[in-house]
Amino acid sequence: MGVRPVGNIRKLDSGEYRLRYRMAGGTMRRHAETFPTRTAAARALWDLAMDGKADATHDDRFRALVLLAAFASLRWGEVTALKRRDIDLAAGTVRVRFAYTEQDNGKMILGPPKSRAGRRTVNIPAAIIPDIKAHLDKYTKRNDDALVFTGIKGGPLRRSGFNKLTRWVDVVRTMGVPGLHFHDLRHTGNTLAADMGVSLRNLMARMGHDNERAALIYQHASNKSDRKIADGLDALVKAARSTEDDGDDQDDDGTAGKLVPVA
Repeated sequence: MGVRPVGNIRKLDSGEYRLRYRMAGGTMRRHAETFPTRTAAARALWDLAMDGKADATHDDRFRALVLLAAFASLRWGEVTALKRRDIDLAAGTVRVRFAYTEQDNGKMILGPPKSRAGRRTVNIPAAIIPDIKAHLDKYTKRNDDALVFTGIKGGPLRRSGFNKLTRWVDVVRTMGVPGLHFHDLRHTGNTLAADMGVSLRNLMARMGHDNERAALIYQHASNKSDRKIADGLDALVKAARSTEDDGDDQDDDGTAGKLVPVA
């Protein structure tokens, strides 16, 4: 996340696109092929960077956003509406009060969260607090009402802008999970929370749901994980019992082997 290949794409009179990219050391080189679309040229530039053939810069502007979406189970509209005053690093919490929605005409509307339970305070893992602090220090204005995550020009962050700046589609493809959506980060956080064995009520509060249906889905997924644990324990018990049966033979001194009893 945050890798930006260095190069430029130019449309030719023929309608095709020409790609130039910077190699390690600063030398610019023209790609031998031309491309039918700008998207195809941009993807070729990305692949060159991933293969180490093109130079790239690194931008950590959205690292904290991704971490909060995953480990605080925040929706896109919730995480992009966070203000500096909503994050308490000392307490290790993030307060959700508002959410952005983008209308069909492109207008950004700030309003309440998706559900009544959406207004909530979520505890965040201590491990990601340094990343959030670094983001606040580097990218967020000092006033309490400043948006934590913004577009390049300082306005509310649009999903299309995020996808473009992070090259999300190329990133997840390179990671081997093509088709992964931003909302899947929240799903991951919810599943991890359910795996902790918390109560349905606590899971609902963290997710910001005021009905049980969604939380039950994650608890069902957690039950599958619990079944794997039970199956693993079953294998251990069977192995111990097998060892006990093998120990029925006499030891060299004529005494029976001592075994740990297994229920």
